[in-house]
Amino acid sequence: MISPPSESPAPDVSPAESARRGRLIAFLVAAAFFMENLDATVITTAVPAMAQSFGVLPVNLSIGISAYLLALAVFIPMSGWVADRFGPRSVFAGAVLLFTLASVACGLAQSLPVFVAARIVQGIGGALMVPVGRLVVLRSTPKSGLVKAIATITWPGLAAPVLGPPLGGWIASTWSWHWIFFLNVPLGAIAIVLALRWIDDAPGKLRPFDWTGFAASGFGLAALMYGLELMSHTPIDWFFAGALAAGGAASLGFALWHLRRTAHPLVDLSAFGVQTFRVSVFGGSLFRIAISSAPFLLPLMFQLAFGFSMVASGFMMLAMFGGNLGMKPATSFIMRRLGFRGTLLFNGLLVALGFAALMAFSADTPVAVMAAVLVLSGMCRSMQFTAINTLAFCDTTPAQTSGATTLFSMFQQASAGVGIAFGAIGLSIAERFTGHAGAPGVQDFRIAFGLVTAVALLALVDAVGLPRDAGSRVSGHPTPASAKA
Repeated sequence: MISPPSESPAPDVSPAESARRGRLIAFLVAAAFFMENLDATVITTAVPAMAQSFGVLPVNLSIGISAYLLALAVFIPMSGWVADRFGPRSVFAGAVLLFTLASVACGLAQSLPVFVAARIVQGIGGALMVPVGRLVVLRSTPKSGLVKAIATITWPGLAAPVLGPPLGGWIASTWSWHWIFFLNVPLGAIAIVLALRWIDDAPGKLRPFDWTGFAASGFGLAALMYGLELMSHTPIDWFFAGALAAGGAASLGFALWHLRRTAHPLVDLSAFGVQTFRVSVFGGSLFRIAISSAPFLLPLMFQLAFGFSMVASGFMMLAMFGGNLGMKPATSFIMRRLGFRGTLLFNGLLVALGFAALMAFSADTPVAVMAAVLVLSGMCRSMQFTAINTLAFCDTTPAQTSGATTLFSMFQQASAGVGIAFGAIGLSIAERFTGHAGAPGVQDFRIAFGLVTAVALLALVDAVGLPRDAGSRVSGHPTPASAKA
């Protein structure tokens, strides 16, 4: 298997040079993550222009978004095996190349079927880029620098969903929708060159490919994600969407049963035996569900309930993005003072209070107050994401690193999709309760954010069971023994 970062650099590399290379690799991977996350949402505001170009109805373009997300879900489980077989540098650079070429194909597409096919290939590239990129960062970063490295690669997942829609609309209106994809070309080319230069290659232990595990996990994730994505549509076909989601969950259950028993599993599940990893995955998924609902619910509330324009709504979302970036320099300091348990509990409570504060918004609330709340909420979101993402790999062993990165990416992708669906379901429940079907008002969004607040509070339960010194060698938080010394 692939080894994680060692505590000391190689004999022929100075500690300063090792730390510098680790920082450079973290920025490189963050840039690749940003491309992957951005392309999941960037076309949403360009849909009308693209539909006109393809000669189809705008609603038909939803398959372009779904195809990309489904390809991500299907191929993420195999990323660890591919990295072990061919080496992380080769796979990461190859994934960026595939993603870039598929972006060119998307921009050159003259019909919807060709565009969808290119989006599928783009999703395959992204599916390999994300977990393998995270694995590269873990291998190149000493434990003492893990908090800063994870903070660096965390912001794309927070920023891209917020920046994607307004950026896509601006590009499509200023130039043409094709440039949404062509802009990936120079970024991808630079990323490939730097990856081949900076990243060391070390293939892991070879093992047979687990076709049963791949089929069960791939179908399960795809069916679950698509079923949940359908739940975000209006009107909702509850039977079909529910059947798909249930079938996906059943397939994932079978995949877990199979992976625990086969001699050569596609994904190593032993990381679930590590408490810090379990908390990051299970309790962390609840936080991701709550947090991922915000980019869906907030623009709707601003436009439908408060009467904001699309531009004004976009600027309000940028306030949250500003908070995300503003917290990054303070993450290491806060975790040193509070430790992982204290950070997750205290900051997690602030995340929940931030959602509760959104329930108090109305059309009469001053814009400056709204912006301040969104900035503070963005800061807390960023802090929680960094803590959760770092905690996952604090105590995993060298043999568990490859499987842990794959599992983490699978849960991260699934919980992001669940978050959007949960926001849509919460709003639908509120509309039925208030009788505002199809025309949600302030009260409907308050109910929806109340449900999101409840999920955020529920996520705190998992963190309560963490020991006070959990992940202390990574956070730098003094343990009781070291404090006495």
